[in-house]
Amino acid sequence: MEFRQKALSKLQSPEELDLPVRFARPQGRLVLAVTVVVMAAAAFWALTGSVSARLEAPGILTGPEGSYLLQSPVAGQVTEVLAEVGEVVGAGEPLLTVRTERGEEPVTAVAGGRVTTLVASTGSVVTTGADVATLERVSDPDAPLIAVLYVPGARGSSIPVGASVDLSVQSAPREQFGVLRGRVEAVGRVPQTEQQLLGFLGDQRLAAAFAAEGGPVPVVVALEPSATTESGYRWSSSDGPPFPVESATPVSGSVRLTEERPVDWLLP
Repeated sequence: MEFRQKALSKLQSPEELDLPVRFARPQGRLVLAVTVVVMAAAAFWALTGSVSARLEAPGILTGPEGSYLLQSPVAGQVTEVLAEVGEVVGAGEPLLTVRTERGEEPVTAVAGGRVTTLVASTGSVVTTGADVATLERVSDPDAPLIAVLYVPGARGSSIPVGASVDLSVQSAPREQFGVLRGRVEAVGRVPQTEQQLLGFLGDQRLAAAFAAEGGPVPVVVALEPSATTESGYRWSSSDGPPFPVESATPVSGSVRLTEERPVDWLLP
């Protein structure tokens, strides 16, 4: 009965229509306003912005025709080295002479090129088939360098021709000189064996390193030229390094893949 009496008393009391009603505190209105602005900005970015994925891969600077490893066809002691690193030699030109049982015999270049490494030195003893030099194949001494990146075979199809590439050059610290600029010129479609890599690189160690995780796909990167830098190529910094970049220099490439709008991720 007591509950019934209280209910009847409540019904008979007048409504408090003259009291103000507070729908939200000022702090709540501020939070609401900020939330609306953030959501509007996110929606605008999703519709008009773009996101580009990047693919990282190791590689090397080289001439367009690659390099080859010169091996001694004879065994004996090196009596004279006739070439220097950086020198361009013609096919059949002697690089060194070896004293054998039959007398002095020359070791000649198989194909014309630039000497990048001399393994043998005067007085050293070589065996038949021993590595004595590495030569970069050169048909045009003024041809610009390229970069060749080696990516896992499954990732090659994701790289578009013309994609921009940033190259960190081992001999030019990125923190000081920035990155070398380039664009993808060609993408291999067939993974290469270690022997194929050796045939182009002319370096067993490099071939083994690039093939360590399976058959890689070569990605050829054309370097962007510049008339205002010492190297002759464009860098992210204004000048780049105050010295030329050399063939056979290791690089690390960052390839920009196709750009996508964030809203595309939500669409079927």
